[in-house]
Amino acid sequence: MKATLLAGTALTALLASAPAMAQIEEIVITAQKREQTLKELPVSVSVTSEATIEQAQIRDLLDLQTVAPSLRVSQLQSSANTTFIIRGFGNGANNVGVEPSVGVFIDGVFRSRSAGQISDLANVARVEILRGPQSTLFGKNASAGVINIVTQEPQFEYGGSFGITYGNFDAVVVEGDVTGPISDTVAFSVDGSYNRRDGYATIVNLNEDLNNRDRWNARGQLLWTPSDDLKFRLIGDYSKIDEICCFAGNVFAGPTVPALQALGATIDVNDPFTFNTGLNTLPENEIDNYGISLQGDYSTETLTFTSITSYRKLESFGNQDVDFSNADVVDQLTDQDLKTFTQEFRVASEFDGPFNFLLGGFYFNESVDQESSLTTGSQARQFFELLTGAPGTFAGVEALLGFPNNSIFSPGLLTDETLTLDNEALSIFGTVDFEVTDRLTLTAGFNYTTDQKDFAINLNALDPLANVNLVDVFLAGQAAQFIGAAAADPVALRQFVNSPAAAPLVAAATNPALNPLLALQPFQFQPPFVNIPNAVESGETDDDDFSYTLRATYEINDNFNTYFTYATGFKASSVNLSRDSRPTVADFTPGPFGSTLLAPASNILNAGLAVPNLATGTRFAGPEDAEVFELGFKAQFDYFNFNVALFDQTVDGFQSNAFTGTGFALANAGEQSTRGFEFDSTWNPTPPLVLTFAVTYLDAEFDSFPGSPTGDLTGQPVGGVAEWNIATSATYTHEFDSGAELIARVDYNHESNVDINNGLPTFNTALGNTEIFQREVNLLNAALTLRLTSGVELSIWGRNLTDSQFLTTVFDGVAQAGTVSGYPSQPRTYGATVRFRF
Repeated sequence: MKATLLAGTALTALLASAPAMAQIEEIVITAQKREQTLKELPVSVSVTSEATIEQAQIRDLLDLQTVAPSLRVSQLQSSANTTFIIRGFGNGANNVGVEPSVGVFIDGVFRSRSAGQISDLANVARVEILRGPQSTLFGKNASAGVINIVTQEPQFEYGGSFGITYGNFDAVVVEGDVTGPISDTVAFSVDGSYNRRDGYATIVNLNEDLNNRDRWNARGQLLWTPSDDLKFRLIGDYSKIDEICCFAGNVFAGPTVPALQALGATIDVNDPFTFNTGLNTLPENEIDNYGISLQGDYSTETLTFTSITSYRKLESFGNQDVDFSNADVVDQLTDQDLKTFTQEFRVASEFDGPFNFLLGGFYFNESVDQESSLTTGSQARQFFELLTGAPGTFAGVEALLGFPNNSIFSPGLLTDETLTLDNEALSIFGTVDFEVTDRLTLTAGFNYTTDQKDFAINLNALDPLANVNLVDVFLAGQAAQFIGAAAADPVALRQFVNSPAAAPLVAAATNPALNPLLALQPFQFQPPFVNIPNAVESGETDDDDFSYTLRATYEINDNFNTYFTYATGFKASSVNLSRDSRPTVADFTPGPFGSTLLAPASNILNAGLAVPNLATGTRFAGPEDAEVFELGFKAQFDYFNFNVALFDQTVDGFQSNAFTGTGFALANAGEQSTRGFEFDSTWNPTPPLVLTFAVTYLDAEFDSFPGSPTGDLTGQPVGGVAEWNIATSATYTHEFDSGAELIARVDYNHESNVDINNGLPTFNTALGNTEIFQREVNLLNAALTLRLTSGVELSIWGRNLTDSQFLTTVFDGVAQAGTVSGYPSQPRTYGATVRFRF
């Protein structure tokens, strides 16, 4: 410790002796539910200010990752599906039953799904990204970290701004805000934006753009301060997204691609960066997201009482051509409706003595309703028959099995689904700070959470071929010659085929060389479903957990702070609301080739619930339990600051959600860990120049994951988590004699080369392909702004100036074994902005 103090003293003296330099603006944040400076906050946190958001042309959370190296944001097959990842931990986009591990809060209100989080950032004061579990400060789902967005309060002086942007791809952004007093105690603000842009991809056969922007939002606020001690803030907002999204290019052309091309499909084989595709229908992505919240704060000399009440509604509709070609094979429709009510109460102290505390309660109530379906198109039967290699196959099967003519893969509904989820959760949380000395503070925090979910899934699989088991059909047909009419009795048939006398018959039924029907099994990819709840499965989860934080903070001197934290976190069970939601192995064991007749006794079978071709899987994934050891060091000077955090973070039971080509496999990884460090700094060497540099190193691996959809991943690196993440920027401000300013900003974001995932369930695991696709990110952005004393600002800007290309993610082709599709990065964008402030 003595050596550390001497080193700190020497560094302080050295910096103090430097020539006159500008002072870095002190950032005040509220991540711990009270105002603190960045140096005072004993948490690894990055803060993006309003100035950075404007200068860097950061429109939404998707852009935010370019200035926050520990954050990764991925947009998937629709506008509504965006995943946030901090330190390699994150999930929850594509499966509406999975809540994210990274909690997003806007003005203190929890946003439970990414579709309600991705609106353009309007009138934002700052964005705080807290890394690691934060359960003792936030009541819901903060096992991996928190994105805390704080917007501007109404002001008691009139003011506002208006801006318009024009860019390539015919982009137009209009935004504005106004604020001012209504009376001596009431102030208001109104802000909104409209954002449209042509798509940068093309649906060539429809001559339509893809990956466009078409969204707007509006928000109104009232601030009432009836006294110096009492304040109320009422916020109402509405946002609308209606976009044609998202482009998926062909990364690897499997054996199904020639069949699509034979039907006239336009596919740029193995080249997703042409941004050309063919679709037989225009994708629809419509999101309506709105809500209201009321925050009340009452302060005494020593206590502050806060209440935040909110109600939100999220409606998300999507209709997409999921074979990603202009062959009319299969479309998917998803219609989601979420209603969320939250209530938070907390009290925080401001004592002069050594003790201070925060105590809060958080209530969460949400209902989720989803209607979804798959529809086979006019060319579906022809496409799948091409894959059989034998024209007339399906007609022969229909005649053999007694199906109506042309009923297999006939145009119309393939599946029809209704899914519901009701979630009620209650948390009690708090922290206590004890100042042992003027420089040493010990902190203890806790969170007790109880979480209950009730869910139901009702699915109809309508294709006749998928509704028969090909082993059982063979057995039933052959058994008649041995037991006669008794073969029509399910009980008698089952007794016979499981008797020693039927052993030769069973051997033939399960031998592809003797049972040619087995060759049709790949076409049974949407089999019938055991709905839930049922006599065996309750459709309920009930979790409770006690999480806690222990921390020691030491102020070495006026410039240096250090802290050590041990913290745990929790996220409740998530529900597999997808077509791959199936009974667990504890409730059902299928027979060979999915046979029901040959299946051993199980709860599902004994209850008479088994259906043909039933497989096992997961209904839900159990809770996530997070743990982190973190050592931090923070330094703050007038013109230089830096923060360092070394951490070892583990999530036990991480909820992995992998696309299988037809649905999602939701499963708990035994244990996933990330070790590494984070460093970020700001240097103001001369008054006009501000330099920032941030780097994150992540060593992420699965300590235990034997049951992943891609095999045993124990000891393997976690796919998609780059080892090195760098974000750096330079901002130079030249002030003219007139008072006008010219501001130049350049920023660069880098992610080292990494495997995008740990392989694909079909392409790699089922088919044995060894190729793993990779990603490296290099993004260069720049902006030049002229700010006049009249309030007028003129900017030119560009993002991804080098037109860097990389795949954000890849996935198995839908019902196309061996094909891989992927989402390419956004190309270079640039434009000009005019803004007027008053």
